[in-house]
Amino acid sequence: MKQLLYIGNKLSHKYKTPTSIETLGKLLEVEGFTVKTASKKTNKVFRLLDMLYSVVIYKKNTAFVLIDTYSTSNFYYAFLVSQLCRFFKLKYIPILRGGNLPNRIKKSPNLSKKIFNNAYKNIAPSKYTQSNFENFGYKNIICIPNSIELKKYPFQEKEFSNVNLLWVRSFSEIYNPILAIKILKALKDQSISVSLCMIGPENDGSLQKTKAYAKQLNVEVIFTGKLTKNEWIDLSKNFNIFINTTNFDNMPVSVIEAMALGFPIISTNVGGVPFLINNEVDGVLVEPNNVEAFVKAILEIKSKPEKAIDMAVSARRKAEHFDWNVVKKQWIKLLQ
Repeated sequence: MKQLLYIGNKLSHKYKTPTSIETLGKLLEVEGFTVKTASKKTNKVFRLLDMLYSVVIYKKNTAFVLIDTYSTSNFYYAFLVSQLCRFFKLKYIPILRGGNLPNRIKKSPNLSKKIFNNAYKNIAPSKYTQSNFENFGYKNIICIPNSIELKKYPFQEKEFSNVNLLWVRSFSEIYNPILAIKILKALKDQSISVSLCMIGPENDGSLQKTKAYAKQLNVEVIFTGKLTKNEWIDLSKNFNIFINTTNFDNMPVSVIEAMALGFPIISTNVGGVPFLINNEVDGVLVEPNNVEAFVKAILEIKSKPEKAIDMAVSARRKAEHFDWNVVKKQWIKLLQ
C-alpha cells in the first residue's frame, strides 16, 4: 500500500487536543497506508524545520503529502511545505482546516495561489469551505468531511428537568469560552437550576481568563482540562445540552460527536456550522456572542423536551454520515 507523509501539529503529548494528524493518520494506517508524520516538536521553528526535513527524507517513497492547513501562523508552514513539495515534484494535498481561511486568502492572495493552485487536490472538510474556495476561483477542490468512529459514541436520550450544559473545545479566544460563563450567569439570574462543564486544554491563555471570569461572577463551573475521548464521552452522560460558542468555525468534530451522543445542540451560526446543523431540525443556530439568544434557546429546550429529543434523533441520523466507515471510501478513492 502507498506511503503518505502527513504534515501537521502533533501536539497532544503537550496537553493539546489530538488533531487530525493523529486521528485521521491512524485511521488511514488501519486501511493499509503507511503514514509518516511531522511534527510533534513544541518549538514552532523546530517544528517547521522538522516538517521540511521530513519532506526531504521521505520524498523518495511518498505518494502523497497531506498538509493540515490553517489560517493563522500554521498557514506559513503549509506554504513552505507545499513549495518544497513542488520543488521535489511531490503530489501534495492541503486539508483546509481553518474556519477563517477565506480571510487568509484575502490577506495573502499570492501565497494562497501558490499553495492551492498547484495542489494535487484541496480537501474541504465542509461545503462551506468548498464554496468559499470556489468563489475565489479555485477548482481543484473536493469535500471530504471530518469523520468519527460512530461505534464509540452511544446515543443517550436526555431529560431536561435541570439544565446541565456541556462545552467541549480547546480554550482559544476564537472559540469564545467566556460566552459560556455569561450564559450560565444569565440562567442563574433567572433562578434556573443549571450547571456547566467545560472540557478542553489550555491553548492561548483563554482557560485562565475563563476561570477568572467565572470567579468574578461567582458562578461554579466544572473545568476538567484535557480529557481522553473515552473520559469525556463517559462524563457527557451527566449533561443534557451541548453549547458551541465559537466565533469562527469550519466543520467542528466536537459538534459532530455531540450529535452522535444524543445532545440537543445550540451553536453560533458561523462558518461551516450552518452547513452542518439545519436550524430547528437537528440543532439550534443563534447569532454569535449573543447571550440572550442562547438563553432563549436553552429555555425552549427545557420547556419542550419532545422537540429537543426529536432534534437529537435527527442529529444522530446526520452524524451517521460522518462515520469513518462511510467517509473512508472517499479517502481511499482519492489516494489510490
